[in-house]
Amino acid sequence: MRRKPVEQLVAEGGQGDGGSLRRSLTMWQLTMISIGATLGTGIFVVLGEATPLAGPAVAISFVIAGLTALFSALSYAELAGSIPVSGSSYSYSYATMGEVIAWICGWCLVLEYGVSVAAVAVGWGEYLNELLDGTIGVTIPASVSAPLGEGGFINLPALIVILLAMVFLMGGAKESARVNTIMVVIKIATLVLFCVIGFMGIKAGNYAPLAPLGVTGISAAAATLFFSYIGFDAASTAGEEAKNPKKDLPRAIMLSLLIVTVLYCLVALVAVGAMPWQDFEGTEAALAQIMKDVTGHSFWGVVLAAGAVVAIASVVFAVLYGQTRILFAMSRDGLVPKVFAKVDERTGTPKANVVIVSLFCGVLAAFIPLGELANATSIGTLFAFALVNVAVVILRYKRPDMPRTFRVALFPVTPILGFAFCAYMMFSLPSKTWVYFGGWMIAGLVIYFFYGMRRSSLATAEK
Repeated sequence: MRRKPVEQLVAEGGQGDGGSLRRSLTMWQLTMISIGATLGTGIFVVLGEATPLAGPAVAISFVIAGLTALFSALSYAELAGSIPVSGSSYSYSYATMGEVIAWICGWCLVLEYGVSVAAVAVGWGEYLNELLDGTIGVTIPASVSAPLGEGGFINLPALIVILLAMVFLMGGAKESARVNTIMVVIKIATLVLFCVIGFMGIKAGNYAPLAPLGVTGISAAAATLFFSYIGFDAASTAGEEAKNPKKDLPRAIMLSLLIVTVLYCLVALVAVGAMPWQDFEGTEAALAQIMKDVTGHSFWGVVLAAGAVVAIASVVFAVLYGQTRILFAMSRDGLVPKVFAKVDERTGTPKANVVIVSLFCGVLAAFIPLGELANATSIGTLFAFALVNVAVVILRYKRPDMPRTFRVALFPVTPILGFAFCAYMMFSLPSKTWVYFGGWMIAGLVIYFFYGMRRSSLATAEK
């Protein structure tokens, strides 16, 4: 139950093994990291899984997921401005609830980020096939473009996009942020184009019945979609590479969440208006299909597919970045092997960390079906967010005079609602997901008690 003082967390910011991370990211770049990690996942990939659950009310599911994210985002914004470090909710828990809770949170973040990268990469191959079919008339054979259990042996495109993201991340934070910004601008333009064209194909009858599976279906879809809102969490992992983290991190978190929620809801409304909700079943490239159907020409479907290829690649890129920085913080604290905190002096990046995480995520993406990945990511995300809402309450009462560049409105109602929403959505997930989550937690606790507990920097300092 030992806690790491806030002052010590902040003082160690950026320090790694053999070098230090570089403070080079502006507020604009932090916002782009948030949007890059968020925008694209729920719309381009999981919309095909969520719509059969909620029907035309899938836009309401996005709103519910967005509200849940908002309450937690407010707590994140306050803590990011007070404790601007790479560990995100792991570090916040370490300062407020103790080492074992911090480890559990960090272990959830490994599930949240690592599995999210894999889940998104799986959907990338679908749009790549759409693009290849529309341009040169060929598609990648199912045997090498689908995971086990879905008609294939290995999802090679998913593995490739993760390895490409790995190469860019090894170049340095500033250079990586530039690449990410370009990709984010392209995908926003693509979604705006979809809305303009898709609007012409809306049929009022497609919105009825609004919620064919009732409130249960809307809740289930919202829980599945929630993992699409982890972008602001990725921004908080850049705390040790931001130029002015105490001011810029809260602003980037709130601005990115606003932009993403508006675009998600708008695209969802247009999509279910242009195509019957039953037709979304089994498709992971629904938006490209809608563009084809509305215009009667394959060209616009190809344009959408090209934008989606870039969009989903940017999600992989930004979320992979977040995972490496969280493991960097955990490694510096001694809870995971020191190799994750080793920094390359020339680029100022944890290269070994990037390679190990990329290969791990690549294997998941290549062999695990998308549906299970998405649900596993959702429950890990919700658990970590719930802890952040608890952390902000504890820190307010224990350290009321600590400088804060952003304060949660309507305290303590807002973080309590954030915790309640997260708990509600966790219990909306299927029992199979809870079984996986329970197994993941047991494995994590075994690792902590046999490795991390004795090797943590606080434990060695006590000897």
